[in-house]
Order: sequence, then structure tokens, then C-alpha cells
Amino acid sequence: MSFSQFSTGTTSEVNFIPTVFSKLLQAKFYKTSVLPAISNTDYEGEISGQGDKVVIRTVPAVTINDYTGTITTQELTTSKVELLIDKAKYYSFLGDDILKAQSDIELVTKATDDAAEGMRVAVETDVLAGVVTGATTIQSQATISASNVLTSILSMSTALDNLNIPEEGRFIVLSPEFISLLKQSELRQAYLTGDDTSPLRNGKMGIVDRFTVYQSNMLYTPGSGSDSGYTHVLAGHPKAISFASQFTNTETNRMESTFGDQIRGLKVYGSKVVVPDALVVGKWT
Repeated sequence: MSFSQFSTGTTSEVNFIPTVFSKLLQAKFYKTSVLPAISNTDYEGEISGQGDKVVIRTVPAVTINDYTGTITTQELTTSKVELLIDKAKYYSFLGDDILKAQSDIELVTKATDDAAEGMRVAVETDVLAGVVTGATTIQSQATISASNVLTSILSMSTALDNLNIPEEGRFIVLSPEFISLLKQSELRQAYLTGDDTSPLRNGKMGIVDRFTVYQSNMLYTPGSGSDSGYTHVLAGHPKAISFASQFTNTETNRMESTFGDQIRGLKVYGSKVVVPDALVVGKWT
């Protein structure tokens, strides 16, 4: 990105370009978040604010018939799945010297990194907690150790197999604690494979069975109730969850009480379990 994306005027209103800042935030959010990797983000419609609805693109089911000499051609139809953009998070910070901040691309980059990371934590925490009740298969509570973590993962794989969920694209999201146990298991770290490089920024760790393994410490772990202390591990196929988000408002305002500028932004999003059979929840501790 070049300096030309920011003008060289003498006020924040001239130098600050909201659309550029918003695009930086959105790109960084999608690069670091696990959500785009474990959900369907393919939707139709524009997100302009909280309360909007978008239409999720779904894959039609093709019927398999016995051949008896004649062929009946199926007309493909898809069900309409609407996703309500009903959640919103915001950021707001003060720049004491906004001209310096907007003419120095490093400061803008650091600001977008921090804002995107904060949004990732907030949104992932909310979404990963919100989808756990939508799964067809919610397994019983289990105490996980290095000796049984593989068996527990395979039981989630079997649950998906029994419901004829596609093998390609499957995921499992584990907390750092369970990733560590997995590396201590019979599998050993050398076999937690997928490529020769270090883990990707979105938490991708490798492959076990047919699961791409992702790490996130934002998995739902209730602090009270019958499941208190149990981390709700998620496994499934991306078609299970629909997720859409957008930074819709990014703006700067001159502060009246100090010599500086307020930069603030709003991210709206929505999520929904649309194929419950394609999601398995494990309650691990």
C-alpha cells in the first residue's frame, strides 16, 4: 500500500479516508479469524448496517435414481436462507496528532492490526458461543488427556460419517490446551501435518483424520451451570454455519475537549447454523 492513499492536507477530515481504513480492517479480520475457514461466507446482498438481511447461497441436493431404461431430469432448486445481520461491535480511539498518524503508513497499519485483532476476539467469542446449541450432535461431557484426545476426535468424525457429511473440507476447532494434548498423544507433533510451514495466522495447525485442525482460545466455556468449565469444541463442515460481516461505518471527528481527533468504526455481523447435521459439539475439560 502506498502513501498516495492518504492525502496531504492539514486536517484529519482531508487526510483520513474511511473506505481505505475499513477495507484494511476487513482484510485483516478475515486473514486472522478462524470464522471464514469454518463457515459459509458466500452470500448475496449488501450489508449497510445492523438489521440488514442477506441471502445465503446453498448447494442444491441432487437426487440419485435407479436406471431402468429411462431418465427423469431433476430441476435443481435451492432453499432460501436469510441471515439477519443483528450484531454489532465498535471501536473508538483518540489520535492526538492525526496528521502524523495519517501521513505515516506504519501507524495506520498498526492501528488496523490492533483494531482487527480486537474485533476478531470479540466477534469469534460471540459467534463460537452462539452456534453450540444449533448442532444436531452434542456429545456428553468428557475429561480429555493425551491418552484419549485422539479417540475423542475420532468419535466426532464418526458422528459426521453417520450423518453422511462430506469428508472434504471438514474442520475441528480446539483450544490451545487440547492442541498441546494432541501433540503429546500417540499422534505426536510430527504427524499433525498439512504442510511444512509454521501454523497460519488464522490458527490452522494441520490435519488429523479428515479434519483440518484450527486453534482458538475463544471457544465457548461457560463459567456457571451444568457445563461450567467445559470447553465446547466444534467439529464439522463449513456448510453448517453461515457467517457474514462488514465494517459499515468508519469516520473521524474533531474532539471539542482536546486537541485531537476521534477515529471510530462499527462492524456488523450475523451468524446462523443452517445445516445442524454438519456440526458436532464436544464438551471437553
